[in-house]
Amino acid sequence: MRGRSRSARRAPRTGVDEPASSAHRTSAHRAEHPVGGTWLTRGTDGRLSLFALAADGLLRWTEVRPGGPDWEGPAFFPVPAGLTHLSIVQGANGYLHFLARRTRRHADGRTTVDLMCTMQYQSGRPINEWRAIANPYKDTDDRHPRMGYPIGAVDGAGILHVFVRNAGRGLHLRHEDKDGKWRPWHDLRGSALHEGVVVGVTSKGRIGVLAPSDKPVHHWQQPVQGGQFERLEDIPVTIVPGTGVALETSEDQLTYYVNDAYSSSLLAIRPNGSVVPIGGAPGGGTPSALRTRIDGQDCTVLVHRGLSGSPVFGAFVTNAEEWGVQWAEVGQPCLGDPIVTLDANGRIVLALLGTDGAPRVTRQSSADGLALGQWRQI
Repeated sequence: MRGRSRSARRAPRTGVDEPASSAHRTSAHRAEHPVGGTWLTRGTDGRLSLFALAADGLLRWTEVRPGGPDWEGPAFFPVPAGLTHLSIVQGANGYLHFLARRTRRHADGRTTVDLMCTMQYQSGRPINEWRAIANPYKDTDDRHPRMGYPIGAVDGAGILHVFVRNAGRGLHLRHEDKDGKWRPWHDLRGSALHEGVVVGVTSKGRIGVLAPSDKPVHHWQQPVQGGQFERLEDIPVTIVPGTGVALETSEDQLTYYVNDAYSSSLLAIRPNGSVVPIGGAPGGGTPSALRTRIDGQDCTVLVHRGLSGSPVFGAFVTNAEEWGVQWAEVGQPCLGDPIVTLDANGRIVLALLGTDGAPRVTRQSSADGLALGQWRQI
């Protein structure tokens, strides 16, 4: 955007059409909440998949063909007993990694906690069997059940990294090797951390980590793909735990978008540690973010659940938050966090889980501006 005037860097126009009517589809399993993390994904074949949690397992809808508009599903996948905090992370190779926390109560009164994972390799294909990542503590250690829930990231080599807040409120890391075998747990230290660690991956495969804390926000970064994580200077802000997302906004650099604990605003935390308030009146959930071209400009699109319970989406020129963010509320109440991604045709797709348990999507209707079309119930 070098050399452009302020008027040329204005936020793009946003808008959404009225919802279209559609028949309600019934299912033996009712969706109750979106899965955590990247619950709307695009596979290697270009088809989108959408995941939600039912009372007794996982539901998946998949586009019939890349770009839609028709979907098939839901397909139902049971999960092991005691699983909570299920989330999805996707690597650059398109593979989906499912992470969860499993609690087990034993006959002798002990409670143990394990982290669990599984994978989906292609859109519409079966999900593999769940397997244990284990726990950094021995099962006889009274710290064992006080381990947190997993947050994942996949580096440029396709290696899954799993982060978890430990019993001492620091951060532990475990990752696979190139052969898929788990390396030992590594203590990244940190102190007084909360759940809701934010992780992101750059186009060069480096992973960055931002962790909310009673103290200033903690920050780790790999110097190179596969390198040891380095603790960077803390960032003197207080953020709402579990309300952040990371996005590469310039080559090999992440920006973190998080909820400010002391205002009704999102914050953009830049790679150099600067903090920019960008508004949005978030309702406490996790935002979703992407980069795309709108009206010929490199733009960032954010969506989050607003105070009214409906999605709020905004768009602005990437790395130019200070020039203004155009926010618009979608009058469509939802359960949990909405999410945004690009389909096979490069169109922005906004998805949510309605209060009736039915997933709905709307797509960018024009290449000019950020105008969204009619809602489609799937």
